[in-house]
Amino acid sequence: MEPPRIKNRPVSAAEKKQAREVSLRRIGQLFTPYRWPLAIVVGIIVISSIVGLASPFLLRAVIDTALPDRNLTLLVWLVIGMVAVAAVSSALGVVQTWISTRIGQQVMHGLRTSVFAHLQRQSVAFFTRTRTGEVQSRITNDIGGMQSVVTSTATSVASNLTTAVATAVAMAALSWQLSLISLVVMPPAIYLTRRVATMRRSITTAQQRELADLNVTVEEGLSISGIQLSKTMGAGPALVERFTGSSERLIDLELRSQLAGRWRMASMSVIFAAIPAVIYLAAGLPGTTLSIGTLIAFTTLQSGLFRPIMGLLNVGVSLVSSLALFARIFEYLDLPVEVDDPEHPVVIDPSQVAGHVRFEDVTFAYGGADHAAVAGVNLDVPAGSTLALVGETGSGKSTLASLVARLYDPGSGRVTIDGVDLRDMRLADLADIVGVVSQETYLLHTTVRENLRYARPDASDAEIEAAARAAQVHDLIASLPEGYDTVVGSRGHRFSGGEKQRIAIARTLLRNPRVLVLDEATSALDNETERAVQKAFDVLAQGRTTITIAHRLSTVRDADQIVVIDHGRVVEQGTHATLVEREGRYAALAA
Repeated sequence: MEPPRIKNRPVSAAEKKQAREVSLRRIGQLFTPYRWPLAIVVGIIVISSIVGLASPFLLRAVIDTALPDRNLTLLVWLVIGMVAVAAVSSALGVVQTWISTRIGQQVMHGLRTSVFAHLQRQSVAFFTRTRTGEVQSRITNDIGGMQSVVTSTATSVASNLTTAVATAVAMAALSWQLSLISLVVMPPAIYLTRRVATMRRSITTAQQRELADLNVTVEEGLSISGIQLSKTMGAGPALVERFTGSSERLIDLELRSQLAGRWRMASMSVIFAAIPAVIYLAAGLPGTTLSIGTLIAFTTLQSGLFRPIMGLLNVGVSLVSSLALFARIFEYLDLPVEVDDPEHPVVIDPSQVAGHVRFEDVTFAYGGADHAAVAGVNLDVPAGSTLALVGETGSGKSTLASLVARLYDPGSGRVTIDGVDLRDMRLADLADIVGVVSQETYLLHTTVRENLRYARPDASDAEIEAAARAAQVHDLIASLPEGYDTVVGSRGHRFSGGEKQRIAIARTLLRNPRVLVLDEATSALDNETERAVQKAFDVLAQGRTTITIAHRLSTVRDADQIVVIDHGRVVEQGTHATLVEREGRYAALAA
């Protein structure tokens, strides 16, 4: 069967609107912190342009004076002057390139870090609705695509503009009549350049969108989970076909980008080449009194004028084309932060928090959902007690756990710890207070030691081992050839599900949180290991508030209170014994 073909994703109206609204002023603000280095660059450019203008006049003196008069001394000085001009211009060019490139790279660095830091502040909801490859593409491909524009645009504009103005003044000083002939070509050049810029901008938008799709295919098809899925589902050929199609479309877009307006610009080159011929013709007309030296100096200046003019026009093309890239980056920078630090946070010492958790008439619905995931939930979990949340899959248990860790904010009602609304706490303080171990274990592609230290960068090796012992995983780690320096592999796939889960438990315990949220944290463990870890939890839960979510009711029998959730609402609440006696929903689950 032929694998399905993946078509281009259409450009949304929002994307088109965003690309149109990117202002040059906002792009210019990226360079504001570097205005003094830029001023130095502009100064160097002005000096270099003025020095460079001396060459045609030196050349005229050589042709009109030194050579006809056989003035060797003057000729030597003129030649020395030419060499000096070239040497000074080259030295200034090196300094200018170093400063301008450094400024450009710092701007790129600022953009990358700003986007990454802003995305770190986004809520979990953003990442659940956004493709991972799309995010990576914007940080790497889009910002990388800006590099030439950001690095050279400001200096190119300053250099070419200064050179063009100075050259035009020098040409007028030599012959204002010939200068008028030279400038006839400007209006069509500007018009054609604007047309080319518009063409390339639309192509650039399509290119970056296709690159994002390519990144998504790589992320989904070459991650360890994606490889396992494709191999077990036999989807490898379809993925290759999808990747090939996307890559072929990129070839076509790149060709269109490179060839956009080439015929128009080629026509301009012909016109530029014809102008000197017209000037020679004008110089030969009766009544013209131009010297040969002046004519050569003028045509030299003229060729020097067309270069910066074309440079300015090309910068304009590149800048307009890059607006599509800036639009995609600014779109991420303008994302509102849904879960953020309060403007005036409550001052809290996490080490002094008792851990009294309350849900007060909490209702929450996921974005786009037409019904609430949890509705009107009221729960009181005294400090140091254990609460077990049970219910069928999709009943809202994990949602309540997410609200305690403030991965989301409730739509109405509030969640408090020691009477303080979580929305009034700094997120860093809340992370110190609440520790979460979920059923979906994620390990970084680094050593076991660094995975554990991720929870507390200042933890000593002794503290790391103590946490691993508490999670019943120290003996396993110690038995490995490299011990705690063993690399866990991509997403921890070097370990079994139960081993990964125990490492994740140790990582959370290393933070020593006052509130533990265990979202089916022992779901991947065998019965024997589960009993060992549960015993460790029983010891470590002393003095902590523990909220446990589990399908295996054997793990929650001894909880201080058990709450049964059904369709986002609390339907039963009590101890194991009292709930069994009621012969209600819990008793049916326990049967």
